[in-house]
Amino acid sequence: MSARLFFQYRKVFLLLVLNCLSFLALGQDGRFLKEVEMRPSQLEYFRDSVRFSIKGKVAIESVMTPRNPEVKVVMKTVDRQLDLGVLELQKNLADYSFQKDYVLAFEPWMEGAILEALFFQGKKESNSPSETLQLAKGVIITPFLAKIGRVSPDEPIPQAGLYIPAGAVSRDIAQTKEFQIFFNPGESNYVGSTRNEEMINQIRDFVAENPSILSISVMGLQSPEQAEGKNSKLGYDRAVTVQELLSERKLFLRDSMIQIDSRWHDWFDLRILIRDYEGLGPDQKETYYTILTNGESYLQQKEKLEQVSGFSALSRRLYPQLRMAKIEIKAKPESGLGAERMQILRRELQANSSQSELSFIEWALAGETAPRLEEKAQIYTKMTELFRSPLPYNNLAVVKIKESQRTLDSDLQENLWVEAEWLLNRSLRLEENAFALHNLGQIFALRGQYWEAYQYLSDASVLNRSPDFLMRNESLRGALDIIRGDYKLATLRYDYPFTESLDFFNKGLAHFLAKEYGPASLAFEESVVRNRSFGYGYYGLALIAINSGQNEVALIQLEKAIQASDLIYQKVLIDPSFDDLRLEEEFFEVLKRNRSL
Repeated sequence: MSARLFFQYRKVFLLLVLNCLSFLALGQDGRFLKEVEMRPSQLEYFRDSVRFSIKGKVAIESVMTPRNPEVKVVMKTVDRQLDLGVLELQKNLADYSFQKDYVLAFEPWMEGAILEALFFQGKKESNSPSETLQLAKGVIITPFLAKIGRVSPDEPIPQAGLYIPAGAVSRDIAQTKEFQIFFNPGESNYVGSTRNEEMINQIRDFVAENPSILSISVMGLQSPEQAEGKNSKLGYDRAVTVQELLSERKLFLRDSMIQIDSRWHDWFDLRILIRDYEGLGPDQKETYYTILTNGESYLQQKEKLEQVSGFSALSRRLYPQLRMAKIEIKAKPESGLGAERMQILRRELQANSSQSELSFIEWALAGETAPRLEEKAQIYTKMTELFRSPLPYNNLAVVKIKESQRTLDSDLQENLWVEAEWLLNRSLRLEENAFALHNLGQIFALRGQYWEAYQYLSDASVLNRSPDFLMRNESLRGALDIIRGDYKLATLRYDYPFTESLDFFNKGLAHFLAKEYGPASLAFEESVVRNRSFGYGYYGLALIAINSGQNEVALIQLEKAIQASDLIYQKVLIDPSFDDLRLEEEFFEVLKRNRSL
């Protein structure tokens, strides 16, 4: 374990101990601070601040009346304290009363802080309170889970920044499309129906347009019908059949890329069908979501589904759509210069000439297809000398943004952002374009300047209505909506065919904060289906479980989450959302199994 990580763990451990001791102190019977309440009962971040009110009384006892009473409110951690001032006391016949509203500008250290009321009496200069009452432990900062491109030490580097593509179709953004092959009830043999053959033709067309294949996955499914559900291998056999079919039709150059899997006794795909089914209203869908996310076994959930009025008719419509295998292909259009033109490119990169044998499009394609950031930077830098165009300035700025994600040195990051910002403004001076505006928004989001970032992204969405561009722009814009507290609006940003776990997580987070737990659960589950090691998806599922009173389910999901990330492990220790779990022995057993403090 590195020294840095050791001290991080030690600090978190000390904070946890402080929280536990303060929690025990909360139960002590105070002499004077007996009727104090805080609203809301848990501190929570909302729209850049923490808002709460404190109301209470200081008792005046017949035997012992407090002398010079004073009530002070403080927020503190192990190594930091914020004095929130002295409450104004109103003297009454039997007590002193007080009430005050607070609006605190949020700072990151507050996440693990304790809010206390301190009661003083006697000598004015005394620094030792007669009583201490804990009002709250920590601040719930769930909106900050939104993914905006920040890098964590033990997690994959997220995508950030958008290159201006050389042609009409963006070659930087991979295209992902899903296809379905359907089967007869209880069977796994391929059926050469019109629908299936048309699907094969669509796959062929997609691959022709996007020959650079990144991944191919086949997921075999089976419906809960009796003829289907009794064979646990049926879904897998269907996936194998489709794998063999794709190989026989020679749709791909490398059949070894095809990954197969299956789902059985799993309601995930039915929930997707229910979500998209127009024959149900929101309340009816919520009834099904409640059953399908209650943490019970597959068979228990099936029994409850069958008791819902109308489910028999619904199952007759939807179950046949589960007799199939899903094919998901992720690919990009092919581009390149060819060997002869590449030789010219290499020669001209070394020359000082302001003329080129290559066209602007050829230079741009070379930049797109260059495999390393250093090569892209060299090409785009040369392009700024050869051509008066916003493309090389924007794309060189994207290289700087991506370089900033590969370092944890905050000074170096800021220097790279400053360079990128200058290049993007240069790009905009040459021609107003949505890509440069998006990338400026990305930089400001990484800096934590969310309101400025949002304005740039909003302007970008007006200039470019391409579905691919809007999908990326609205994804980041939706994440900022979450941080800014516009949860309902954020849910609308994610009506796109996303394929990345981060986007599904943000979608789930938006629905969760909007208290739409059914769609939230579906999106969180999709995030972990896309990437089984994506810890934040499990964290989201744990949040839903704890809000539904399903502590056992929350513990299961939390264990999966902390196995994926040290950062999540540290967050679990102090997130007030899980205060109830910390009272259970199994919570600490989960911690012990996965980390050593």
